[in-house]
Amino acid sequence: MSRSPLPLVIEDVSAFATALRKSWPDDPPGQSQALTLIARAAGYRNHQHLKADVGQDDPPDKASQKRIQDALRVFDERGVMQRWPKKTSVQRLCLLWFWSRLPARQDLTEAEVNAILQAGEAFGDHVLLRRSLIDGRLVQRTNDGRVYRRLEAAPTPEERQVIRALSERQVMTQS
Repeated sequence: MSRSPLPLVIEDVSAFATALRKSWPDDPPGQSQALTLIARAAGYRNHQHLKADVGQDDPPDKASQKRIQDALRVFDERGVMQRWPKKTSVQRLCLLWFWSRLPARQDLTEAEVNAILQAGEAFGDHVLLRRSLIDGRLVQRTNDGRVYRRLEAAPTPEERQVIRALSERQVMTQS
């Protein structure tokens, strides 16, 4: 049986670990049962539901493929942004990578947002990224600028492909 990678994004690792611990049996589970327990802890009905939910995007058309490739060229092999792209459509794809790095449903300070952005860019303008995330309605902030929060939305298939590709780059360089 061939194995294909199945990405699993866990937004709240603490809640995931708690749910997994509560459902984990005393006897070591088999592989199938373990996969089902992990999928359930991540919010899916079972492993098949997880598999069906991941990677069901139609193949991108040529214009989408070009935008995706243009966005990926802006990042190095570690997933660190090296320059700001000129095209607005490519900028949006790149911003989704930073959006995906921000914790969901959590208030952040400006310093916390800056730390996340600075860790993912090498061209020295995290303020441009922060402003673009707000202008692009990916992040909201209070009027006084003290509290930032990621706005939840489902990424488009193009955006998912960029996030997936950059996540794979990060995983490969950490191995």
